Amino acid sequence: MADPTTPEAPEWGTFALIVACYAAWLTVIFWLSNWSIWLSVPAMGMIAALHSSLTHETLHGHPFHSKWLNEALMALPLTLFIPFNRFRDLHLAHHQDANLTDPYDDPESNYLDPGVWNGLTGWQKRLLGVNNTLVGRMVLGPAIGQIVFLRDEWLGAMRGDQAIWLAWTLHIPGVITVLWIVSQSAMPVWAYVLSAYAGLGLVKIRTFLEHRAHEKSRARTVIVEDRGPLAFLFLNNNLHVVHHMNPSAPWYRLPALYRAGKERYLACNEAYVYTSYGQVFRKYFWRAKDPVAHPLWPKG
Repeated sequence: MADPTTPEAPEWGTFALIVACYAAWLTVIFWLSNWSIWLSVPAMGMIAALHSSLTHETLHGHPFHSKWLNEALMALPLTLFIPFNRFRDLHLAHHQDANLTDPYDDPESNYLDPGVWNGLTGWQKRLLGVNNTLVGRMVLGPAIGQIVFLRDEWLGAMRGDQAIWLAWTLHIPGVITVLWIVSQSAMPVWAYVLSAYAGLGLVKIRTFLEHRAHEKSRARTVIVEDRGPLAFLFLNNNLHVVHHMNPSAPWYRLPALYRAGKERYLACNEAYVYTSYGQVFRKYFWRAKDPVAHPLWPKG
């Protein structure tokens, strides 16, 4: 039986948004940057965040039923740092909900095994402690995440993981193409790299509290009932438990699914909910939400 949340027809609205994202990219680097670099950097950061969200949509099977066509649409890595294939493979592994927040088996977990945490030096603990505040996650998180990601990629490549070699073989020409196009524009390459970093910082707002340590896997995933600009940049993935329970549903259906089943979703995740990102900023901008060491590890 077909999944009722999966669109049967091509999603032309999503396709139009992808085209608009690339058009906005060209507009910023060739026109806005000619007028003001300091306006173009944050504008490009927002475009980079939207491109990341659209990449997330394509790896879940949107806007078309053709996998190769969806992936071809995101062939230009505007955010520079993560190969599409690695994002796809690691994110789909993250969707094994029984492993959510697992320091080893969840590729997107921000928790460490307490044994690993105890073995860190003082400065490492302080750095990761700052990274567990929202401002730290936005400013330091992309760099810390990239360093850890590249370390793991190198170790995997040295073990002969062919998926990693293929992903980077495809990614590097894409990065060269993006940076060549930028070099022909009014935007300096350094400013573009800064904006790509800022885009990842914006995405860190979404991922900051998406999952919590909880004995029940169904209660680990958040709902942020935000309907503002960040919800658009994140393509409604702030309604995160709805996405995890309906991974094939497109971004534009998530709000209606949440409204129709709000009581069920909040019962499932045991009311792990915030009313808006404003509430999240007020509570956690300067304060850590979670410990770095997984509070329920090792498993009982």
